[in-house]
Amino acid sequence: MSQQPYAGPPDYRVVHRHGVFPEIGHDDAARFNFLAQMNRHLAACVLPGVKRAWDARVQPKLLAQLGRPPEHRREVREAMQADPIYQTWSALRRATMEQRQQAGRALVLGQAGELAARAGALNAGQASLKLDPNLKLPRYVEGVDHHLMPGSYHTELMADDVSAAANYDAGIFATTGGGLGRLNDGAGEALVAWLARNAPDFKPKRILDLGAGLGHNTLPVAKLFPDAQLTAVDVAAPMLRYGHARARSLGVNNVTFAQANVEALDFPDHSFDFIYSTMFLHETSFKALPQVLKEVKRLLAPGGISLHLEQPQYTESMDLYEQFIRDWDAFNNNEPFWTTMHELNLPKIAQALGHTPAELIESGAAAVLDPALFPAQAQAQATASSEDYGRKAAWYAFGTKAA
Repeated sequence: MSQQPYAGPPDYRVVHRHGVFPEIGHDDAARFNFLAQMNRHLAACVLPGVKRAWDARVQPKLLAQLGRPPEHRREVREAMQADPIYQTWSALRRATMEQRQQAGRALVLGQAGELAARAGALNAGQASLKLDPNLKLPRYVEGVDHHLMPGSYHTELMADDVSAAANYDAGIFATTGGGLGRLNDGAGEALVAWLARNAPDFKPKRILDLGAGLGHNTLPVAKLFPDAQLTAVDVAAPMLRYGHARARSLGVNNVTFAQANVEALDFPDHSFDFIYSTMFLHETSFKALPQVLKEVKRLLAPGGISLHLEQPQYTESMDLYEQFIRDWDAFNNNEPFWTTMHELNLPKIAQALGHTPAELIESGAAAVLDPALFPAQAQAQATASSEDYGRKAAWYAFGTKAA
């Protein structure tokens, strides 16, 4: 009997270890490998059983109770919450998220002082790191432990702390099963690929990354445009310290990491040719999101482009069961704005802010696999037709073009 080639997550130890990446021991790698394999098992083996339960027993019972098909994912969720296989899948998925945070924190807190020192050595005297100790955090940041991460992105446990960023950086490779690449920059690479397909002649000189975090998705853009000057903005000082040091250790020197609230930025009108974000809008709020888009409109220079990558929006064409499954993070992974943001009509909000329909961008962006981790799949992806690219789009891409 021929043996099928291994198709699971890559070994955690292949993750790229840049100059401020935490030191990984045998047990640390084993924990992350277990979590990556468990996440894959839940997605590939258990979740299909949840769908079968919906099709075979929950949906028919709900139809009989309602006397009609469900009209909202809320009705699907209320019915599925009583089903034992959904309860099992959901509880296990929640447990893996909690264990991922425990594994990451156990890893970084034991070396927090060393990590701060390493980052500090790379950041010392650099004008390209701009922190504001007086910045007031928005409520939607300050009051939430995002992704079950105690203290979220911004909490500082010591002077010059980078532990929150190191935890996030160390764990995301396991959470995604290597799907974002050895540098965890898959969304940035997807953005670069989108630009190559949709704006091949675009050569911005001034670029702004909103909610940049530790710069995972800043550096691919910085490398694509080496003559441009990038500004990566976030409210969390630990992320910016770590991100700046990470960029320096990777040889990327055209990025300024600045602490600021993206709802009100201290830049003159029309300061940037390209403004973007990756998986950021859903971590704002219903009140903040229009203000962020208003700032983007103010800051975008004539001829410029703005683009935001997010998970797909909940549209009428998306099956209610799929909406319900995608909504899991809102109720179980500390993503309070997830549900509302993914049902908003972003083009309509943009038009209310003064954009014309001709200025709007609405498309998809396909994930870009790391050829060092998934060579066969990456090769197939590189040769995909435009039709295949659109069909495999993992992200919703929304933005504007300035006249």
